[in-house]
Amino acid sequence: MKIFQHRLWGYEITLPDTWQHIAFNGKDGFAEDPDAFQEGYEGKKLGHLLIQGEWNALQKPVEKIWKGHISKTAMMLGAKKIGAAPWRMAGRSGLEVEIVLPKKSKKRLWAGILEHGMLVLSFLVLHWKTNRESFEPVVTEVISSLQFPPGVDGLSSTAEGIPLPPQGSPADPAAMVNDIQEPGRWQGFTTPHGVGPLQAFYTRELPNYEWEMLQYIPFPNTGGHPFAQIKARQGQKTILVGVLPGDDSSSSAMIISRV
Repeated sequence: MKIFQHRLWGYEITLPDTWQHIAFNGKDGFAEDPDAFQEGYEGKKLGHLLIQGEWNALQKPVEKIWKGHISKTAMMLGAKKIGAAPWRMAGRSGLEVEIVLPKKSKKRLWAGILEHGMLVLSFLVLHWKTNRESFEPVVTEVISSLQFPPGVDGLSSTAEGIPLPPQGSPADPAAMVNDIQEPGRWQGFTTPHGVGPLQAFYTRELPNYEWEMLQYIPFPNTGGHPFAQIKARQGQKTILVGVLPGDDSSSSAMIISRV
């Protein structure tokens, strides 16, 4: 068995050694055969788990988020009318359902959703009906291994001790924000990550680096603030961390200001 740890969303699961992780379109897939995620796959090893994180900045009821995910899934697969039942996992609450597919379908589909603070994780399990007895116990064990550790491994940080997300690249902060004041006190970074996972990262990891959170303005928000902002303090130092939407939905620009 091996442990997969998502360093942005902050969850971890234990996988069989033969399973692989594939990231695509903001989702994380886990399967023995990575080709099982391809449309039209007819191989024997159709059996995979899909996990998608979402940052619930507007504090929507999880039932509303669930209905949106399930409606899209049902429409895409031609599923019959579906309901939901309460679900608890890793000390968190949510909803689950087995989605009834058309009788002619050879597949079985299960979905679930869990709320962990502002983090919402959606789960989707798909497999052949014929491999139910062999696959379901394995994927159930994987999902049951879900944990939310207080921090994640393998992070780097700035000279001031501010944690950096993976795949961050230095950038000119003046190119990110117009009319920036005191440019010498700002550091800029670009990342291939969305605004949501970066907010999850900083609200979790700044306290782990001994920064006291003083203020957090999430994004999106109802106040019209154009980006997420965190103010934190460590001794005599105070910092502002801004997470700005990028040019497209799959990327973000992140800048750090040391006040």
